[in-house]
Formats: sequence, structure tokens, C-alpha cells
Amino acid sequence: MPTARDFKVFAGNSNLPLARRICEHLKRPLGQAGVGRFSDGEIQIEIGENVRGQDAFIVQSTCPPANDHIMELLIMCDALKRASAQSITAVIPYFGYARQDRKVVPRTPITAKLVADLLESAGATRVVSMDMHVAQIQGFFHIPSDHLFASPVFLEDIRRNFPATDELVLVSPDAGGVERARAYSKRLNATLAIVDKRRTQANVSEVMNLIGDVHGKDAVLIDDMVDTGGTLTQAAQALRSEGARRVVAYAVHPILSGPAVKRIQESVLEEAVFTDTVPLGPAAAACTKIRQLSTARLFADAIQRIYSGDSLSSLFV
Repeated sequence: MPTARDFKVFAGNSNLPLARRICEHLKRPLGQAGVGRFSDGEIQIEIGENVRGQDAFIVQSTCPPANDHIMELLIMCDALKRASAQSITAVIPYFGYARQDRKVVPRTPITAKLVADLLESAGATRVVSMDMHVAQIQGFFHIPSDHLFASPVFLEDIRRNFPATDELVLVSPDAGGVERARAYSKRLNATLAIVDKRRTQANVSEVMNLIGDVHGKDAVLIDDMVDTGGTLTQAAQALRSEGARRVVAYAVHPILSGPAVKRIQESVLEEAVFTDTVPLGPAAAACTKIRQLSTARLFADAIQRIYSGDSLSSLFV
């Protein structure tokens, strides 16, 4: 007899804590899958339960080590496809290689498009991600792509910690993030400021100017990700130099490579708040200025609605 249609959630090794929290909200166990290595380092995947005719969801951030986690995701897609899953949705809380979305100099790749092609070739039939570095990456896919935002989680926390919105200013740490900061300021009925940043080379930035008034106000920096922390901490220093009363940062993806944690700890930032799209390393988890909020409910709602065929529109805020 044919198997009754259902859905199952699997996960690679990149962010098992988030995958388990998502399953808790869905009130179902995490799917059985062995994700290991052969002795020579090759990735070995074995799906431990029947998925024939089922809708499969794979929770896997492509965070560092990005190449290992991308390969785990691709191989798991292939395994589920060959096991006759009805559909395969790649739930990618953090989409790696998103900064390589265009050719900025001659003879360079567009790696975000390459990753999209690889996912489709591996068997993914849908992609769900959160706060991609640039929204147009959705157009790199020929399959449905749902772009969620961490704003509901952040807005709730900001409202609780900054009730006096007339004393609040939302700040974009660079020109590229203005649209994101403006969306937050509109929902909070707060003012907007922009830090004019000139980047001399990759992962090196120099703050040049501040557009907007932050004097005597609580400044909240809004960003999609923090890698080495240079942009964030320099922007925070610029805000403090212009008379900001408090400086707090909210960023979705805590990549926090190299000197990032040390920079945050030694900066003028009162606090840096991230989501759990990327797990914190030991140093970041021990940092007194870093706090993490969960996105598990948002992803669980998206998975349930995709399976049920319901609209995801209310999640795109």
C-alpha cells in the first residue's frame, strides 16, 4: 500500500541545536540521518528512515566551514532524491557565498549563483533562507525560493528594551543596508541614520561620515551579518563620537571570524544581539556583550505552511 503523505525534517552538522528547536515547535522528532566521514575525509550520508512519497526538509546553514556544510547539504539532497522523497526543501538559515553575488572586478566568479545551481542539480525542489546578503539571490534559483526575515524576532526585543521610540534612532552601518534599517525605523516609528563607510579592501573598512542626528539618543545598529566585526565596531565608535547615549547592535548572522569577538568585547557597543542561524563558537558564547535570539519558531511556521500549502506572506515582515 502507498505510504500516507507526511513530512520529515532532517539536519546536517552545521546547526543541530536550531534544527532540534525547530522540531520542538513542530512537535515531531528530528529525522534519522547519519552524517559522518570516511577515513579519508569524504562525507558519508545515510538516511535512517523511509522517505518514499514524503516531503523532506533539510535544515543546514552553510556557515564555516562553509565548503563542508555545503557538501553535506548537497549529498543529503541527493540521498533523499534517490530515496524517492516527494519534495526536498533546503532550509538554509544562513546562505553562504551570498557576498559573491556579482562581478565587482574582471575575471571573478558569481559563486552565489553557482551554489544555487548546485542545489538544484542535487535535487532540491525549494529553498528557504533568512536575511540573504542581497535579496536578488532569490532570482538565481529556478525553483521556488522563500526569503524570510529575522525582523519579527528583533523588533519584539527592541520594543522591550527601548520603549521610548522618540529617543531611538535606527542606524545602517553602511550604504548597502539602508533599506533594511529604514524598514525597522518605519515599524518602530523611529528616526534613521546612516554611516558612510568606504571599504579599501575585503574585510577592511574605514568609517568616513555620519548622515543623521544621534546626539543624546539610543542608537541601534541593524545589519544582516557580522564577519570580522570591523564595520560594526567602527560604526559604533562613530556613533559614540557623535554623542549617542547608548549604542547597541542587532545583526542576523553571527559569523564572527578572526578578531570579531575581541573587537566586540573591546568596543563601545553596549551589546551585540544575534540570531541562532549560525551557532556561536566558544569565545562568542563566553563574551559578555553577545546575546542570541532564536528563529526556530519562524522556520517551524514556514515549514508547516509549506507542507500544508498555506501562504507564507505573514512571515515576510
